[in-house]
Amino acid sequence: MKDDFRKAALDYHRLPRPGKLRVEPTKRMATQHDLALAYSPGVAAACEAIVADPDTARDYTARGNLVAVISNGTAVLGLGNIGPLAGKPVMEGKAVLFQKFAGIDVFDLEVDANDPDLFVEVVAALEPTFGGINLEDIKAPECFEIERRLRERMKIPVFHDDQHGTAIVCAAAVRNALVLQGKDLQSIKLVTSGAGAAALACVDLLVAMGLPAQNVTLTDIDGVVYEGRQADMPSNMARYARKTDARTLGEVISGADVFLGLSAPRVFKPEWLPLLADKPLILAMANPEPEILPELVAEARPDAIMATGRSDYPNQVNNVLCFPFIFRGALDVGATEINEAMKAAAVEAIASLARVEASEVVAGAYGSAPVFGSDYIIPKPFDPRLILEVAPAVARAAMDSGVATRAIEDFDAYRSELEQFVYRSGQLMRPVFDRARKSPARVAYAEGEDERVLRAVQAVLDEGLARPVLIGRREVIENTTRSLGLRFKIGKDVEVFDPSADRDVFDPLVADYQALIARKGVPPLAAARRVATRPTVAAAMLLKAGLVDAALVGGAGDWWKHVTYALPIVPARKGVDRISALSAIILNSGTLFLTDTHVNVDPTAEQIAELTLLSAEAVRRFGLTPKAALLSHSSFGASNSPTARKMRQALGLIRDRAPDLEVDGEMHADAALSEALRGRFVTGSPLTGSANLLIMPSLDAANIALTLLSAATESQIVGPLMLGLSKPLHALVPSVTARGVVNMTALVVAQVQDQAKV
Repeated sequence: MKDDFRKAALDYHRLPRPGKLRVEPTKRMATQHDLALAYSPGVAAACEAIVADPDTARDYTARGNLVAVISNGTAVLGLGNIGPLAGKPVMEGKAVLFQKFAGIDVFDLEVDANDPDLFVEVVAALEPTFGGINLEDIKAPECFEIERRLRERMKIPVFHDDQHGTAIVCAAAVRNALVLQGKDLQSIKLVTSGAGAAALACVDLLVAMGLPAQNVTLTDIDGVVYEGRQADMPSNMARYARKTDARTLGEVISGADVFLGLSAPRVFKPEWLPLLADKPLILAMANPEPEILPELVAEARPDAIMATGRSDYPNQVNNVLCFPFIFRGALDVGATEINEAMKAAAVEAIASLARVEASEVVAGAYGSAPVFGSDYIIPKPFDPRLILEVAPAVARAAMDSGVATRAIEDFDAYRSELEQFVYRSGQLMRPVFDRARKSPARVAYAEGEDERVLRAVQAVLDEGLARPVLIGRREVIENTTRSLGLRFKIGKDVEVFDPSADRDVFDPLVADYQALIARKGVPPLAAARRVATRPTVAAAMLLKAGLVDAALVGGAGDWWKHVTYALPIVPARKGVDRISALSAIILNSGTLFLTDTHVNVDPTAEQIAELTLLSAEAVRRFGLTPKAALLSHSSFGASNSPTARKMRQALGLIRDRAPDLEVDGEMHADAALSEALRGRFVTGSPLTGSANLLIMPSLDAANIALTLLSAATESQIVGPLMLGLSKPLHALVPSVTARGVVNMTALVVAQVQDQAKV
C-alpha cells in the first residue's frame, strides 16, 4: 500500500469522527409524551404484544431489518489471523455495505473466541436480537463446523459470506462466461488452486447447478487432492478426491476449461497458459495479487475470459454483488435459512443482469458503459438494479422452497418498494408511473442523441410509460444505442425524426414556424435554420402540429434559452398570465414542493395566487393532497414590509378562487412544517399538519432554498415542472440524470392524460 493511500485510508476512518457507522434513533424524542411512548410506560405495550405473539417483534422492534456481522478475526481477507479487535474496521465496512446497498441495519460484533464451541454458544445466544447472522472472516476448517452447527440451532438465516457470497458471484461469472465461450456446465473440466472455505463453496454450488463432480480437480498448498492423500481433509474436500498419480497443479491443468484460483499470488505459471482448453475461463481471485496477472493472460491467450477479485481489472468477483440483496430478500419473507434454492436464484439473477445494458449509475461510477462480453460477465458492484433483481428472486425461492414464514403476495408491489433503495424518487413517482402505464402517450425528446436520454428511453420502454420519439441524426442515435448496449430498435420501438433529413415532416413545420416569429426579429432563413439546428424548436413544432402528445426539451446548455425557444410555439394556456416552475425535493422526512424556483424573479400577489393554484394542480398529479404555505420573513401580520403584504394579499386571492385548498400564510418556513409551532402564532389555521407546498415570495428565495436543501441533505430534486403552458412541454436542467428523464416522462404523460379530460 502506498504511503499517500495509507494516509488517506487512515484519515477516512478517523475523520470527522472515528469509525464508519453510528446508531441513530428512528423515532422523535422531543417531548415528555414521546419519552412516555418510547420507554416507560408505553414500551410495555410492545413487550406484551411480543409475549402474546413472538412474530410481532418484527412489527414493534428493529429485529426484522437487523443483521449481525460476526467475526473472530481469524481469517481477515489479505491480513490473516489478526484477531477480533484489528478486524473491526473490516466488519464496520461490511455493515456500511449492507446499509448502503440494501437499507439493512447492522451491528458488527467482534468475538474473542477462537474455540468453535465457545463461538457457537456466543452467537446462538444472540438469536433474539437479530433477523439474520452474517459470519465473516473465520478460518477454515472451523468455519464449516461453526456454520453447520449455528444453522441447526438457529431459526434465522446464518450465512458465511466468505464461502457462499464468493460462490454465488463466482457461479454467475462461470454461467455467463460459458455462454460467451459456447460451452455448457455439464461438459467442462474445472481445476482449482485452493481448497479452503471459499473454493469449496464455489465448487459445491457449481456441482449443485450441474457440474459433474468427477470433472473437478482440487489442488491446495499440499498439491492435488487425491484419493489416499495423508494430509488432513474435511469431508467436503475429501468428496472431490480423485484417483490420480498427478501431484501438482502443473500436472492437472492441461485441458482445463475453467481455472478457479482462491489461493496465493503467482501460483499459476505463465508457461501453463497454452495447456488450457480452447476459450478457457480463468478466475484468479487471490487478493491483493491474483494467481496470474490479466496482462499475461491477454498476451498469451487472447481467447480466454479473465476475472479477478480486484476492482482495477474487468470482471471483479465481489461479494457485494450478492450478500446485501440475499439478506434483503430473506428478511422480507422471514426466511429461517438461506438454502441452495435461494443461492441458485441469486446466481441466475446476477448473471441475467449482466446480459442487459448497464445503467447510467454504472457508467458514471466507472467512466464507461460496459456491454455484455468478455470484459463484462458480471454486473458492477454499483449497479443499482441488483437489489431489484436479486432480492425478489431470493424471496420467491425462499417461498417456493418452504423456508419463508411470510409470503409476498404482490411481487410487482414488492419490487416497487425496493426502488426506494435505488431511486430516492421511487416512492414519490410510483402513482405517476402507474397512471402513465395506463395510457402511454407519444413523447418527443429534443436531445435524442444524448446518452442520458437514450438510457432513459430504454427504461421508459421497459416500464411501459410512453411511446418515445427521438429528435436527432438517425445514424448517431443508432451508433450510440449500439455502443451503450441498449435493446430498443429504431423504427420498431422508437421513432426518430431528423430535422435536417426528414423534409416531408419538417418542411411544413418550417413554414408554420416562420409565420409564428415573422415579427420577432427572426428572418425566414434564420427561422428555417432554427428548425434544423435547434432541437427544442423542432420538438415544440412537432408538439404544436399534433405529431406528438408531449415534449421534453433541454438537458444541455442554458435552461432559460430552451424555454425562450419554446414559448413562441407553445405559449401560456388561456387564462394564465405567467408561466412558472415547480420543483420537488425528496428529503428523508418526506417531499416538499417549492415554487417558483426558475422563472418569476419578483412575482406580484396576483401571479403568486396563480402559480399557487397551478402548483396545487401539479401536486395532485403525484397522488398527493396539496397543503400550501405562503412563506415570508413575517408570520401572520408581524411585519408590514412589501413582501409580507404581497403574500397576505395573495392569500386572499387564493382563498377566493380555491376555497377548498388547504392554504395559509404569510408564515416562517419552520411554522409551515410544524403545526404545533404554527399554533403559537395563530389559532384556527385551515392548514393542518405539515405543509408540502411551499410558496416563496421571490425567485431568489425559492432557488436558494431548493439548492441549499439539496446540498445540505444530499436529497434528490424532481423537476422543474413548467406550469401554465398550453401543451405538455418541460425543459430539462443540464444536471438531469437518465432517471430524472424517466421521471419527467411519466409526469408529462400524466399531464397529457389530465388535459385529455378537460
